[in-house]
Amino acid sequence: MKKIIYILFLIPLIFLSQQLTTESIVYDGNNREYIIYIPQSYSSTNAAPILFALHGGSGYAEDFMNYEADFRSISDTAAFILVYPQALEDPNDGNSTNWLHKEPTDHKDIFFIEELIDNISINYNVDTSRVYACGYSLGGMFSYELACQLNHKITAITSVAGAAFLGAFGSCELSHPTAVLSIAGTDDGIHPYNDINGWYFSIAEINNFWATYNNTDSTPIFSELADINSSDGSYVERYSWMNGDGCVYVEELKIINGGHDWPSPLSSWGNQDINANIEVWNFVSKFNMDGLIDCNTSSLIEDNSHNRKLVKSVDLLGREVNNSNFSIKIYNDGSVDKSCIIDF
Repeated sequence: MKKIIYILFLIPLIFLSQQLTTESIVYDGNNREYIIYIPQSYSSTNAAPILFALHGGSGYAEDFMNYEADFRSISDTAAFILVYPQALEDPNDGNSTNWLHKEPTDHKDIFFIEELIDNISINYNVDTSRVYACGYSLGGMFSYELACQLNHKITAITSVAGAAFLGAFGSCELSHPTAVLSIAGTDDGIHPYNDINGWYFSIAEINNFWATYNNTDSTPIFSELADINSSDGSYVERYSWMNGDGCVYVEELKIINGGHDWPSPLSSWGNQDINANIEVWNFVSKFNMDGLIDCNTSSLIEDNSHNRKLVKSVDLLGREVNNSNFSIKIYNDGSVDKSCIIDF
């Protein structure tokens, strides 16, 4: 039987300001670390969603938070608990930090994440019907594993530049409608969009698996997003497979000419037309374990914009602004819009 020792859980349950701490537990004989962010808007009287953000292979949780996937400003407004787990070193891969260790070891972190969910739920008031995961590269691959093998705990996921090994969906234990968003570049040289070597599923096959499971429409709705920054050499197409069980849908943000990147204003080498942080939260936050929150089978997409109130506007670096040619507007329901003013 696996022994678990809990360490460093001395944080009060009611906060006067944001709390960013590195916690650790001993799980399965290893000292495991994770960063947890509790926003100022958290209250022990209201159940809060959780978002797990998973770094890429050979990566580190702190770097991922600081330089790529910084969800803290969105967490402050939307009142969700933010968790950046740290993967263990893989002795069969030069001690790189990996979620899926290479043979001959069979180490996987599925049950480590499950333990974190259970433990955080003891220490905080968690909405267990709204536990989300996203990841970059190997973290994106691991997000698919969580959606498959920890489906009874994971509500919805996003994979950014993350492939799926052939056979990855053969061990799924699916129990509820599961919304999935993929953000993938067509020129990704690490996790190819269409793998010719036969190691990975194509993005089309991944989308088809989740669309089929969720009983969505077979033909997606297509739209092309605004090419806000033409100098980045890429643009984005959106594909949405709608009308699934529980009003769930499957979505792809296809970055034409995009590489192996986390689209973000902090990653100037990647696509600048979207911000993966915003896209991730705007997608997953719409769902609970039953499907689309407030699912209305006669009208899948309901416009609630008239009920929203603007909380603040920030620039690309998260700084609060009043007027800017490009700004990110954060609303009281946790949704986020982008505003771009072009002078002619």
